[in-house]
Amino acid sequence: MKAKVIGYWVCTVLVVFFMLPGGIVQVLRSPQTMAGFTRLGLPEWFVLCVGVWKILGSIAVLWPGFALLKEWAYAGIFFDLTGAAVANGATGQVWWHVAAPLAIIGILYGSWALRPANRRLAG
Repeated sequence: MKAKVIGYWVCTVLVVFFMLPGGIVQVLRSPQTMAGFTRLGLPEWFVLCVGVWKILGSIAVLWPGFALLKEWAYAGIFFDLTGAAVANGATGQVWWHVAAPLAIIGILYGSWALRPANRRLAG
């Protein structure tokens, strides 16, 4: 049982480690971030939206309680990461811009699957 709890926290902290700083630099609209979104053909306003969602999703995954909100946060992070992999692949970006989001999805799945009962939806 202890290994499951440790696995959950390791995966969850890693997900937040990858998502939260990205959200912050997107909200701050760093030049490098803006250039990356421009290369993908995405509008500037989308950077702010995705950044805010990443920050809120990171908080929701860490915050105790609110099981339904956590489910939505996990889904949102999954959609963000799959969208990033597809957008980077479709626009011919370097391979690791596709591989990195897919690898983080594996970690995200670990966090979701290993979460304790008090962080799950009842039923």
